[in-house]
Amino acid sequence: MGLDLRGIKVAVIGGDKRDIYFMQDLVRMGADVTAVGFPACPELEQVHLAQNIKTALKNAQVVIFPMSGSDPNGNIKTLDDNCHIQLTASVAELIPPGTLVIIGFARDLMRNWADKYRWKLVEIGEMDSVAILNAIPSAEGAIQIAMEKLPITIHDSNSFVLGFGRLGKTLARMLRGIGAHVTVVARKRSDLARAFEMGYRPLVFTRLQQHVSEADIIFNTVPALVLDEKMLIAMKKDVLIVDLAAAPGGTDFVAANRLGVNAVLAPGLPGIVAPKTSGKILAQVIPQLILREIPQEYF
Repeated sequence: MGLDLRGIKVAVIGGDKRDIYFMQDLVRMGADVTAVGFPACPELEQVHLAQNIKTALKNAQVVIFPMSGSDPNGNIKTLDDNCHIQLTASVAELIPPGTLVIIGFARDLMRNWADKYRWKLVEIGEMDSVAILNAIPSAEGAIQIAMEKLPITIHDSNSFVLGFGRLGKTLARMLRGIGAHVTVVARKRSDLARAFEMGYRPLVFTRLQQHVSEADIIFNTVPALVLDEKMLIAMKKDVLIVDLAAAPGGTDFVAANRLGVNAVLAPGLPGIVAPKTSGKILAQVIPQLILREIPQEYF
């Protein structure tokens, strides 16, 4: 028997195409779903589309923000170009204490409001059940970008993967599977040892500048500035950087533009390259969170 969300009022505040598929699953589970930031479409016929965030939040027991969260000013991504959503102090105070608030990655302003207004804030972006599965469309999308932008094949290329977390591991495996020479750049000795064991060339970050000129493609997964101007100067001129870290990424894009280095910031690929699959991932995780966090007597 499937999960039963009958009687639960859910507000979905902005998002991307994956959220359309996700909301369809919530409706199938019986949830009463209101959304803002989405255009009217046949896929959302059973979803209440609100005109603004205040209307969407009314009586919501669960508030779901995008996986990408917000920008530093609280602006939230939407699919409706005519709808601007910003999480401000006046909006935050409309969310009652005890409300379950779910987001991929929260910025400090949201964490501060969660403490102030005593929300049940849950960040799911780093949960293994989400991050490991999201690594698959992210890696596929990164390789797709490289294929479209490079005049060479991935096969026989020198591909550098910066960071060896969930995404780095999946990306390195896929790259090697299509014939790339994969160098894994990491800080931890354990990650470097694992990379060697898996057949990749391990490289510690402190030696990256000495070897970065060998790279045809650099895939960055590290959410910190690792590709600064000095590093960019040391690269070959026709290198491609695909930066998969959350905005602003781990690349000095201003310097890259000035130096003529082809660098692409590409966060949030799951919702772009595989929205249906990514929506199903959310539908596997979030309903169980809702049932765990909301006492049954409230619905």
